[in-house]
Amino acid sequence: MTERLTCYACGTTVATPAAPRCDCGEPRWYETDASGFDWPTDLDAGTWAAAELLPAHPPDAGIGTASGGTPLVRTPTLDEYVGAAVSVKDEGLNPTGSFKDRGTAVGIEVAREAGDDAVGTVSHGNMAMSTAAGATAAGLDCVVCVPADISDERLRNIARYDPRIVRVDGDYGQLYYDALEIGRERGVRFVNSDSPERVAGQKTTALEALVQHRDRAGDVPDALVLPVSSGGHASGAYKTLLELQAAGLLAPSEVPRLYLVQAAACAPIAEADERGLESVERVEKGETVAYSIANPAPPGGTRALHGARDTGGGVVAVDDEAILDAKRRLAGDAGLTVEASSATSVAGARKLVATGEISSDEAVVCVATGSGFKESVSAVDDVDAETVSLADLGDAL
Repeated sequence: MTERLTCYACGTTVATPAAPRCDCGEPRWYETDASGFDWPTDLDAGTWAAAELLPAHPPDAGIGTASGGTPLVRTPTLDEYVGAAVSVKDEGLNPTGSFKDRGTAVGIEVAREAGDDAVGTVSHGNMAMSTAAGATAAGLDCVVCVPADISDERLRNIARYDPRIVRVDGDYGQLYYDALEIGRERGVRFVNSDSPERVAGQKTTALEALVQHRDRAGDVPDALVLPVSSGGHASGAYKTLLELQAAGLLAPSEVPRLYLVQAAACAPIAEADERGLESVERVEKGETVAYSIANPAPPGGTRALHGARDTGGGVVAVDDEAILDAKRRLAGDAGLTVEASSATSVAGARKLVATGEISSDEAVVCVATGSGFKESVSAVDDVDAETVSLADLGDAL
């Protein structure tokens, strides 16, 4: 179990506890010794199936024990639509309906082992719900900082777990950084989007998907495609690929290409990739149905960009029409209800096949990061339903 943090950019290593960001400005992650690590065999342990690579001990009880262990669904009915062999990693089956529960589970245990009394997060969606749920189950106080203009619907979803909710009027992007600093001063551990604890837990999504694909097909997929917002989940996937190479479980030629997908209306990482930039720059935020990933200044964006490039992958942007079409096809063809932000992975994979980045004979894992059952159904197309009498049901069928 590691007690050191490393900066991927400059290589500086520090002992914990330490600030989540390096003096060079880039985020740190936990240093791990993967030598001797082998493919996990007990995926029923979920997030904790590879506990030796995590910075906390598995909990004995609570919803932290229930995170992870989500299915990798082979979806041949989507193959023609995407243009390749598609599997979907359904993260909507986590306790609060998103992959965030993996990072929360590890973050809560790190806080408990450190003797912290309170945790917090900056979020107006899945991460807020996940952190609040995990904290209350662990007996910790929780504060959730949300933007002042948050919708009532989202506020109600977060409030059901009874955290302290603070609406903050100001620059939401700056709130991420200020909360980390103020939290340290006030004794609140903020487990934000790309904090080391959260990235450590969220790296298990990719690890689990690779294990499941390998068990089913005999090898890992050629490409791993996932939505990207702050860059924390993408960083976790990249960290997993590095650790599997360090353990000798993947040769360089076997490493899946990591592709990240953003909504075209707010795509700072995709823009940086297209322009050949070495770091991600802030963009103007546009309106998009994929609001959960519309982050104009992703704190872990540069690390995510580096990870995609280092694996031979890249970053693409897809428009709302493509996102909604993919969302409909996931439900109508594969029976999977995902949030719009999650559907970007399928829309992105389709675009990558069309542009030749992914070949038609390759195996692709698309990560669906969250359930669609928490979203408003107002965006659903008009329902085609008929009414018949009971006596006429036989004829109708």
